[in-house]
Amino acid sequence: MKSARQEKILEIIEEYEVSTQEALIARLAEHGFDSTQTTISRDIRQLKLVKTPTGRGTYKYAAPKDKKEISAPGHNSALADSVLKIEAAQNIVVIKTHAGMANAIAVCLDTLEVGEIVGSVAGDDTILLVMKDSQCAIETERALKLEFIQ
Repeated sequence: MKSARQEKILEIIEEYEVSTQEALIARLAEHGFDSTQTTISRDIRQLKLVKTPTGRGTYKYAAPKDKKEISAPGHNSALADSVLKIEAAQNIVVIKTHAGMANAIAVCLDTLEVGEIVGSVAGDDTILLVMKDSQCAIETERALKLEFIQ
């Protein structure tokens, strides 16, 4: 079921401009796949989907052309330009983004597998990185600012 659903997700995002998880859930339902937001979020992460510009000022989900090309978010200018603010607070690093971009950036950060990051949570325009301790948070804040904010 999971592989069939993920295959259908790839077909849907290839055929349609899907910009939200809700729209993806609706498209999947049209094809007989009833899914929850949690399941779709997990599928997006496992498939390493990212949001890319449509050319009309909006973004859509897309599969990476070559999975080996996935790297730090700063190497994708659309993602890097979406970061507005990065700030450490105790053992948490808060990243503010343009609306709709937090998930895509969080997926890229997760692929880096930084050992100091205990976990991450992404909303619509905010990412919370939970770090091992406050010193790791400060160091990560500095590194991410160099990557994203020139």
